[in-house]
Amino acid sequence: MTDPDRSADHLLENLQERAKELNCLYRIDEILGGHPAHEETDVFGQLILVMPAGWKYPQICQAKITMGRNTYQPDDHVSTPWTLESDIRVHGEITGTVAVSYLEERPTLYEGPFLKEERRLIDAIAERIALWVMQRGLRQDRESWERVVAKLTSRDRRSWRVLVEFLMRTDQELLKRITRRMVRHLCWNGIEEAGELLHEELPAARGVHAEWDENRPQRRQALRATPSLVERTFELAGRHLSEMAIVSMIQSWINEDKCVFLLQALENQSTTMNEIGDAVLRYRNAAVDESQLSLAFRTSIEVGLLRRVFLDQLDFINVAKKHVTVRDFYDLMPRIVYPPRSQGKLGGKAAGLFQAEQIVRSATEYTDLFRNVKFPRSWYVASDGILDFIQSNGLNEVYDRKYMPIDRVRRDYPFVIQFFKNSRFTSEITKGLSAVLDDFDDRPLIVRSSSMLEDRAGSSFSGKYKSLFLANQGTKQQRLEALQDAVAEIWASVFGPDPIEYRTERGLLDFREEMGILIQEVVGTRIGKYFLPAFSGVAFSNAEMRWSPRIRREDGLVRMVAGLGTRAVDRVSDDYPILVSPGQPGLRVNVTTDEAERYSPKRADVIDLETNTFETIDLHDLLRAHGEKYRLARRLVSVMQGDELREPMGLEPDWGADHFVVTFEGLIGKTPFLRQIRTLFTLLSEQLGMPVDVEFASDGSDLYILQCRAQSRSEEHAPDPIPRDLPKSKILFSARRYVANGRVPPISHIVYVDPDGYGRLSSHEDLTDVARAVGKLNAMLPKRRFVLIGPGRWGSRGDIKLGVNVTYSDINNTAMLVEVARKKGNYVPELSFGTHFFQDLVEAGIRYLPLYPDEPDTVFQECFFTRSTNVLPEMLPEFAHLAETLKVIDVPRESDGEVLRVLMNADLEQAVGFLATPPPEKP
Repeated sequence: MTDPDRSADHLLENLQERAKELNCLYRIDEILGGHPAHEETDVFGQLILVMPAGWKYPQICQAKITMGRNTYQPDDHVSTPWTLESDIRVHGEITGTVAVSYLEERPTLYEGPFLKEERRLIDAIAERIALWVMQRGLRQDRESWERVVAKLTSRDRRSWRVLVEFLMRTDQELLKRITRRMVRHLCWNGIEEAGELLHEELPAARGVHAEWDENRPQRRQALRATPSLVERTFELAGRHLSEMAIVSMIQSWINEDKCVFLLQALENQSTTMNEIGDAVLRYRNAAVDESQLSLAFRTSIEVGLLRRVFLDQLDFINVAKKHVTVRDFYDLMPRIVYPPRSQGKLGGKAAGLFQAEQIVRSATEYTDLFRNVKFPRSWYVASDGILDFIQSNGLNEVYDRKYMPIDRVRRDYPFVIQFFKNSRFTSEITKGLSAVLDDFDDRPLIVRSSSMLEDRAGSSFSGKYKSLFLANQGTKQQRLEALQDAVAEIWASVFGPDPIEYRTERGLLDFREEMGILIQEVVGTRIGKYFLPAFSGVAFSNAEMRWSPRIRREDGLVRMVAGLGTRAVDRVSDDYPILVSPGQPGLRVNVTTDEAERYSPKRADVIDLETNTFETIDLHDLLRAHGEKYRLARRLVSVMQGDELREPMGLEPDWGADHFVVTFEGLIGKTPFLRQIRTLFTLLSEQLGMPVDVEFASDGSDLYILQCRAQSRSEEHAPDPIPRDLPKSKILFSARRYVANGRVPPISHIVYVDPDGYGRLSSHEDLTDVARAVGKLNAMLPKRRFVLIGPGRWGSRGDIKLGVNVTYSDINNTAMLVEVARKKGNYVPELSFGTHFFQDLVEAGIRYLPLYPDEPDTVFQECFFTRSTNVLPEMLPEFAHLAETLKVIDVPRESDGEVLRVLMNADLEQAVGFLATPPPEKP
């Protein structure tokens, strides 16, 4: 047999063993879950019959369960030396054991003749039995307590005695705790006699106030809770409180005492994610009436869950605690994948989405409007999964990468990705990801980052970490490998140049970053061989840049596309989104029919289910072939009739014959979509206390919220006055479209990419060299004292001939980014408002301005940019071959000490860049 054959046989054998183990656990869960109230004899008798099937040699395997003084085993059970057992722990105490043994000797494996996975299997069985025992005990306690309470009647003036006597017989320690709480309650309510009871409990407390000193330790005092104190306490309570109030308080305190295990698990910092999940399940099975718990106790649990499961960020907790209950964690906890002994969290993106979901669901005043607003089904990988992955694969050398020079980080990053992709996942994470696939079946997935730093106010990390689409087709093993590959790539993105540069700028580099993973089903439907949403996009509470002075900042902005939302949040080189302001839907970017057609979306990102790939396709071809099957298609297009666009009528459009344009007119004007979006971001902004950025997608029926975070903001500036008497010889450029307010500091250097020179570059290497050179200049030139001016779309994906292919770390030090559109070329700026790229500019305070030099009443002194001395060869000799394309202009050297000043006025829709004497330096 060849080595590959042996390897395949070994893999098959391992998979068969894992299948046996999973089937065994499934049968055990069936027995325990289906018999919650049955006697131990019935349940354990069934367990010992099904357990042997999960072991390697089931024909010679036998099982035994010991619980207290009782032992459950087959009649023909024989003691042998080949035994594997695990303790059953209830409330931290060993109450029994579960064991399996072989009747015959077998080869030594991990623990005697037993596999490593079989040790985990028997431990898992012991945990499940312990949980069943705890649940059964809680159920019996609750039933007993309910019988006692049921005996109480409003006529029984001393009904609290029944409760106290019951506790005296069943749980004296609990009665002592309740008595102390009652004493304190009476004291807090100003009942003077309660003070005497307090002194009886703390006899040394008399006169102790005189000894109190802020610098002197107090003496320890023994606490007493005698039967006499219990009697006197409740007699006093009976004189001052109603019978109903006393019974209600006792019930509440007993419920809190029964739930204290969950609070203890949350407050203990060494508690693992698995233990927290078990505690939540135990709380759920206890069927606690949360209305009988005090507000303080409920809040303690809710805050503890938010802090331990999601984030310990106070801004998040302060808002989220107002909208969550413990019930919200019931379905969430089983959908978390984590390594052994995990103490990780779910991260910022998961936290933001969870918080938004609770806010929307609790907004009952919008029930009708939000009837079709939903949130996608999601699974999570805990943030310390990346640490477990790094350690188990010996990748520890990546930890110090964040302190390396950014050029080295950029150069080595592709290798880091491959190191991660070629590493192995631990069996625990693999099993968890396998369960994810079982739940989603063959639905397409998106695997998203959810780091501990991500989506915070002021540090959104927009587009810094990876989000990857998976078709999720093929065999289970193929789908699992693809999912593991995506998770590994997202983990590797922690060590990429853009997030490291971003963290450095914000003083976050020393923070111990961990990367959670959010796995969601892709919203959409199958159309032909493609899977895609009807439409998707991103919405903002604030319109940070406006195409009309009539649009106010608070009117907001929505950026939409057909298909997957990647074309809405990424800059693309050759297409356009639909932009609309929910507060001013009638003010469109494109006013004329020609503009509406020219700048309409013409492509869509989709998932090809046959090739298992993410693709960009022609949107018109898709609609011509499948328009009748495309949900909401008639709401997304307008029909061209002569020189006018109109919405489809009757059976229109004829997808094969009509001339149609994607405008989204029907969606904007004939559906509640815009009202839903504006209400959503208004509601979320009010609750979060800050403007929000919301990603969404629709399958044609329901609107899904995919992400919610604080919107990146820049300081609101007053418009700059534009002088009317500027000498024409001093003006380098002017603009009259898409101008925002914003202060630009005096500029000493201009980095200019000549459109003609860039267009003449023929090799891919030269085109990428331009981006590399810009990145190096970004690190060398004085921060916020230079501008970047170039053709087309900076930082877009797609055809790099249409814009310089830079990333955030290549441009983060510039003061301003200028995009030039010439009619003689294809360089057309795309209004990038709302993309991840634009959000970076907003957060960093980098101003953006598109220039249209060929339009009337505008100035563009091209000769200044092309004829000025180019200092690029001096600064970067290795890029001297780009001197005809990439210019670096030392402005004071070229203009007798003057600098470039840029004034921007959104109210006038004017901007001007001119040479001027530098302002005096501030002392």
